[in-house]
Amino acid sequence: MDFISLLSTAFALSMDAFAVAITKGIVIKNLKVRHALKVGIFFGAFQALMPFLGWAAGIRFSKYIKEYDHWIAFALLLFIGGKMLIEGIREIKENKCETDILPEKDSSDENALNNKELTVLAIATSIDALAVGVTLALSEANILISTCIIGIVTFIICFAGVFIGKKTGCRFQNKADVVGGLILVLIGTKILFEHTGAAEMLMALFH
Repeated sequence: MDFISLLSTAFALSMDAFAVAITKGIVIKNLKVRHALKVGIFFGAFQALMPFLGWAAGIRFSKYIKEYDHWIAFALLLFIGGKMLIEGIREIKENKCETDILPEKDSSDENALNNKELTVLAIATSIDALAVGVTLALSEANILISTCIIGIVTFIICFAGVFIGKKTGCRFQNKADVVGGLILVLIGTKILFEHTGAAEMLMALFH
């Protein structure tokens, strides 16, 4: 996976966490930089950890499925991206905001940044990255560079997301999943084209 694809993947994977970061920005009354830092660190750390775990599992089997690895990578990214797209479009249609379902007691700054809750949210929003870690193993990507980029990108986006939530509310929350899902589907399609020679076939048709 080239650097641009990796950067795009990191951005796409961070969209779920970005949506939650926006929620945190909405519910935190006295927002400070340390609040945004805490959210960014939690989500960035787990977003980096999950691909590593997926990579560790995938690397053991990559040599046995080398012939079909591009199809597996495509299927995983299509599934993850498609799920994000469907959920994002549905929530846009319903005009749904995550804060609508938050209990009253969670509106305080202390509860909104509870370590236990942030850990659960960070794990929940990084599960998709586990499967992407498998695709990194199949594409023989440098896992240390990959996880660092994914973690750093997620940290930056979630840090910004907290302040965006404070300023704009739910305006960008649901659209994040749509953007992220579309990027993952496109990357999966790119991987498939590169490994099946489909790109060369298409070029030949137009010459």
